[in-house]
Amino acid sequence: MIKLLKHLSVYKWMIIAVFVLIFLQSMANLYLPTLMSDIVDKGVVVGNVSYIWKIGGVMLAVSALGAIASVIASYYSSKAAIGLGRDVRRKLFYHVENFSLQEFDEVGTASLITRSTNDITQVQQVTIMMLRMIIGAPIMLVGGIIMAVLKDAKLALVIVLIMPVLIGSILLILYKGIPLFRTVQKKLDRLNLIFRENLTGIRVIRAFSSEKEEKERLKRTNKELTDVSIKVNKIMALMMPVMMLVMNLTVVLVIWFGGIRIDHGGMQIGDLMAFIQYVMQIMFALVMASMMFVMVPRADVSAKRINQVLEMEPAFGDNGDQQADRSKGTLEFDHVTFHYPGAEEPALSEISFTANPGEVTAIIGGTGSGKSTLVQLIPRFYEISNGAIRVNGVDIKEASQREIRSKIGLVPQKATLFSGTIAENIRFGKEEASESELVHAAQIAQAEEFINKLPDGYDSEIEQGGSNLSGGQKQRLSIARALIRQPDLYIFDDSFSALDYQTDARLRSALMEETKEATVVIVAQRVSTVIDADRIIVLEEGRIAGTGTHEELIETSDVYREIVKSQLTEEESA
Repeated sequence: MIKLLKHLSVYKWMIIAVFVLIFLQSMANLYLPTLMSDIVDKGVVVGNVSYIWKIGGVMLAVSALGAIASVIASYYSSKAAIGLGRDVRRKLFYHVENFSLQEFDEVGTASLITRSTNDITQVQQVTIMMLRMIIGAPIMLVGGIIMAVLKDAKLALVIVLIMPVLIGSILLILYKGIPLFRTVQKKLDRLNLIFRENLTGIRVIRAFSSEKEEKERLKRTNKELTDVSIKVNKIMALMMPVMMLVMNLTVVLVIWFGGIRIDHGGMQIGDLMAFIQYVMQIMFALVMASMMFVMVPRADVSAKRINQVLEMEPAFGDNGDQQADRSKGTLEFDHVTFHYPGAEEPALSEISFTANPGEVTAIIGGTGSGKSTLVQLIPRFYEISNGAIRVNGVDIKEASQREIRSKIGLVPQKATLFSGTIAENIRFGKEEASESELVHAAQIAQAEEFINKLPDGYDSEIEQGGSNLSGGQKQRLSIARALIRQPDLYIFDDSFSALDYQTDARLRSALMEETKEATVVIVAQRVSTVIDADRIIVLEEGRIAGTGTHEELIETSDVYREIVKSQLTEEESA
């Protein structure tokens, strides 16, 4: 929690102003009971009306000063706390942007969303409370005790007897409640995960009529969260009744013993009334402190979860300073082996090949053979276990990630688009691209035809995730986004699967001319997509099972022949 609160340093003048204003408010509140005591003893009892008006006016002025200070302090404390939330959220987002896929897999997307929203909100709310109470509660507590002792030291013994009981009760409740806050946040992560899976996978759920099962899963997780939340709130709910009980018992005891002292002439009525007010202020300070004790542990859990992400170092740094442009467009895998974190068996083993400019290298294999894993290693989404990958002759570990990725145009297996216009999505590959470059990329990607049919053309809005476009349209826009970048190395990860054969053929024909000076790597399921490639690499269980042209592999690779046989007739394969 303290680490996050250090971000408040940029708001130090606001915080100083809050502390000064809260101090003024507390002093005003502590002064009011003494003024009331004077009105009773020197005005009401003796019938001095002018004195009542005079001190009454002073009380109004002190109350107004306290109220104004309180309002301004609330404004500045809220502004500082909300600024803290904004700064931490921005820092968290920027930090997560540097994560490799390994860190995303470790923490989980659903948990990252919870940490950047709910957890930061918890810290933000507690910060507002702390700025108001961190100085106000101690001043009211210590000041109230001092003023009570000054009014009547013997009667103040009642407070000394009651406070240990009150503090002990609060600590016991917190001891029981704090561990449950961690459980609440974990259950919230789980609920967020299920919501996310259901919303993103709604088509699959409906297609398999699994609504009932998913409702049960959500109901079960929701009940677990509800049960834990009820349990922790039951424990915390005890605090206020305990506080009120102790407070009222204290007031009864003060009135009881105060009445005895008045009867014996050791105390005046006004002093007793002021003493009761100071007791109430002491108890109110403890109530404020107890509220802090309720909120701070939960915020502390959230702060630890946020710090856990902020302290996570990417699995590999970005220390390279070499320029990836020695041999423009070349891609080399040199005995590359890769394990997913925690996996016993490697996903890829001893992969070696070289792809040169002007060549098309195709990667084909069965499901789970490691095709997509291989292409994800090129932009360094994961760190390889052994071997080396070189882009433009430079080891990707020795060049900066930005430098390496600037040379690559990646079209992922799942076409991902962002909310905004079609033009904005294509320019995602090159922000400064001209209108002619935009149109040219769309033409090559065979996307211009459907774009021109839309009411607003390139300015047509794309909904979140491209939900208002078909799979083929999304793939073509993803391809246009890579083409507009004009990189040295193109990677198409099964990027033609949603296209019909006619569009696929036209697109590959256009790509041949567009990418003739670049290196092209194609991952595909269809043999028809890779049949004309200069080099076909056949993967089986993470190993290379054959390399060559279509004709060569038909003769030499049993795995490739099986794939061809399952997709093409004898005439087509020939």
